Amino acid sequence: MALGGRSGLQRWRVPLGFLVVLSFLLLSSPTWSLIAIGLSITLAGLALRGWASGHLRKNAELAVTGPYAYTRNPLYFGSLLMTLGAAVSGGSAWLAAGLLSSFLLVYYPVMRSEADHMNGLFKGEYAKWAAQVPLFIPRLTPYRAGYHRCFERGLYVQHREYQAFIGVALIFAVLALKAGGYVRLGG
Repeated sequence: MALGGRSGLQRWRVPLGFLVVLSFLLLSSPTWSLIAIGLSITLAGLALRGWASGHLRKNAELAVTGPYAYTRNPLYFGSLLMTLGAAVSGGSAWLAAGLLSSFLLVYYPVMRSEADHMNGLFKGEYAKWAAQVPLFIPRLTPYRAGYHRCFERGLYVQHREYQAFIGVALIFAVLALKAGGYVRLGG
């Protein structure tokens, strides 16, 4: 399915994400040690997303440099790391399972749909790259096809990737307030 005819999950992934985050914050039972571990995982995901956004020219050029040389979906892999970090910080195995299941339920179909869309835009070039670079789990060595492009800060800003940083800061602020006993929400 092309992105022009997006599925219900694709259209609703951001509003559903806010609902999942709110539920997570209400049900979490963070501790300082879990926050420290989870935050380090989340920051790795945030850095990966930032790096990826600085290599992405949406629908204009196939991104095959930077993190796109390791996985076709570094933005989503970064989001998975962020979700995993938050899940660890939340202090509940059931909550973590719910977060990760929600992520996969929403984002796997999105990745498949985007692959179809990109294949339509960049036919032969996409097929060559996709045959060498995994859909999601990164490969260990970079894909090299004569391309070289450096990270561009302007693309990071254009894609408003700083909003992910703001979201993470807010989520971890609430978790810290809960861990410190300053806020009593749910869990």
